[in-house]
Amino acid sequence: MDAHVGPATVAGRVDAPPSKSYTHRALLAAGYGEGTVVVDPLHSADPAATGRAVEAFGGSVAWDDDAGEARVTGFDGRPETPADVIDCANSGTTMRLTAAAGALADGLVVLTGDESLRSRPQGPLLAAVDSLGGRAEATRKNGQAPLVVGDTLDGGQVSIPGDVSSQFVTALLMAGAVTPDGVEIELETALKSAPYVEITRELLADFGVETSRTAEGFAVPGGQRYAADRYAVPGDFSSISYPLAAGAVAADEEPVVIAGARPSAQGDTAIVRVLREMGGDVSWDRDAGELTVGRTSLSGVEVSVADTPDLLPTLAVLGAVADGDTRIVDAEHVRYKETDRVAAMAASLDRLGASVTEESDALIVHGDDSELVGATVDGRGDHRLVMALAVAGLVADGETTVRGAEHVEVSFPGFFETLGQLGADVDVRE
Repeated sequence: MDAHVGPATVAGRVDAPPSKSYTHRALLAAGYGEGTVVVDPLHSADPAATGRAVEAFGGSVAWDDDAGEARVTGFDGRPETPADVIDCANSGTTMRLTAAAGALADGLVVLTGDESLRSRPQGPLLAAVDSLGGRAEATRKNGQAPLVVGDTLDGGQVSIPGDVSSQFVTALLMAGAVTPDGVEIELETALKSAPYVEITRELLADFGVETSRTAEGFAVPGGQRYAADRYAVPGDFSSISYPLAAGAVAADEEPVVIAGARPSAQGDTAIVRVLREMGGDVSWDRDAGELTVGRTSLSGVEVSVADTPDLLPTLAVLGAVADGDTRIVDAEHVRYKETDRVAAMAASLDRLGASVTEESDALIVHGDDSELVGATVDGRGDHRLVMALAVAGLVADGETTVRGAEHVEVSFPGFFETLGQLGADVDVRE
């Protein structure tokens, strides 16, 4: 499907979608226990994949979209050996978190996914599971899915690089809590995307699971039980970044107001700080959970995405309409997402008329030399590229066509409806 976006101003009030990161973790945490009602979950393609994995392990997930709930019956710390392969579709979080969960099974668990997911690195997690007493291997011996895990995870001490994916740490903490020995994680390199581990630790505490920071990394005692009757998912700041950016570059005389923006451990709340540093007119009522943003002239900044890789596409679009250069640094790990987001945003913005310099670890957008003009750009199967490029279309001269519009279903199923609600000129069709 293609999204056709014309230049427009936006204004109005919209609700933030629930957090994808929290929903994944809440569904699996509920699975590790006897069961939980997850309130305000994100029912989209990626969390649905995690829900199917919980069911494959012997639990159940009943989505009730009308009530805004997912009622989870858990497998109580010991996953069954699935009757079939677990298809994680396009969800890297599902694969990594359930690879560690699957290693707790007595038998063997096979995990696969789509072509994009089968190209993403899993080797460090496989090595960690193997060293903790489980079986873990890639069927093609290349550190990529399909994966085979199982034979019961004992726990113990393990070292793992921190600069590939923080999801490896999350997976080991979640599974380690129900192992006999617990897990102590030593980070071999500095941890990238560290706030995502804090999301995990915050959620685990809500489920009664103890974790700790150590001098070397993290630790989780074994023999623990997951328990929470209800768990409420906060709004997703990765997804909030798109209507927030739309307001910053295209708001009418009235602002854009985003409800459901409650404070949490999400690193992507940094979008509020960065937008203010660029000169954006944004206020955050933390008690009410509301963001208000108006259009102002923006100035380029230097910003690290070491902990916020999902913000790179949004920041690149903001840089294209800002004065001066916007330097997005510490971005090498962002190349290993659903697509190489550094290269993809460089190519797409160039096609739209922006001046961009791509480096191995950085993306530099030269706002003074950029004048966005409508063009056809490819979302490359990446939901975050699709949404960021649609925001760019609001301020491009002429119509912008974004291919692959259906991929917003991964994290923000109502994204284009939300843009339309704000007054955007957007038409999605085959």
